[in-house]
Amino acid sequence: MTQTTQKTWFITGVSSGFGKALADALLEGGQRVVGTLRNEAARADFDQLKPGFSFGRLLDVTDFAAIDAVVADVEQQVGAIDVLVNNAGYGHEGLVEESSLEELRQQFDVNVFGAVAVTKAVLPYMRQRRRGNILNITSMGGITTFPGLGYYHGSKFALEGISEALGKEVKPLGIFVTAIEPGGFRTDWAGRSMVRAPRSIADYDDTFNVVRETRTKRSGHQTGDPVKAAAAMIAVVAAKEPPAHLLLGSDALQFVSAKLEQLQAEIEQWKALTLSTDVTE
Repeated sequence: MTQTTQKTWFITGVSSGFGKALADALLEGGQRVVGTLRNEAARADFDQLKPGFSFGRLLDVTDFAAIDAVVADVEQQVGAIDVLVNNAGYGHEGLVEESSLEELRQQFDVNVFGAVAVTKAVLPYMRQRRRGNILNITSMGGITTFPGLGYYHGSKFALEGISEALGKEVKPLGIFVTAIEPGGFRTDWAGRSMVRAPRSIADYDDTFNVVRETRTKRSGHQTGDPVKAAAAMIAVVAAKEPPAHLLLGSDALQFVSAKLEQLQAEIEQWKALTLSTDVTE
């Protein structure tokens, strides 16, 4: 724990994964954590985890009408929210042609609309105080892509763009926004938390079957340590000038660097055609 000043953190989705690892690290370091959970038993357990420091709140981030009241209650009953962590989310695995539009809507409702709705509820308080940090848990998959994760990538690309633009809007008001971009970590993202669309089109078998099998087998054996990810997020909030983007993990660095190199090469290859579209006098 590099942070010494006590803060109140509001973290969506603290039952597992990054949310749980971060909440545990913060509570151990004497920070106050408001964690959202989707069932009453889990909420009560979190509330009693460290009385006076852990505060459980019942919330599904897709219940947009409930979010403002939960945030207002936290501000009044617990205290000023210093750090918002939009962590609640899940992965949808499925080829675009095989996945329904309803699955796309659900992916965006949780990963994008939920995060934005919570942010919009917290921002007026941070703006009034002229301070605060917002961490949006996106993914290396918000910058680079892999087959079979199109809907997930779409949601994380969207949250990346919103985070970056928001950061430019609120930095003059003393609020910092950081997109946290993990690679593969030993959470249950690729395990029980992932929604997998059924296969139906044989033409994709050669492209996708091995990818799905490999991803399933790798679950629980990824290179990333959630406890170390939590420490990195705490360090970001403690920094005087937090970054707009933070990659987590050697695989994230590898894949995103390769994507940027490929993008730069493609820009150069097609530069003449790009420039040919300007108005000429």
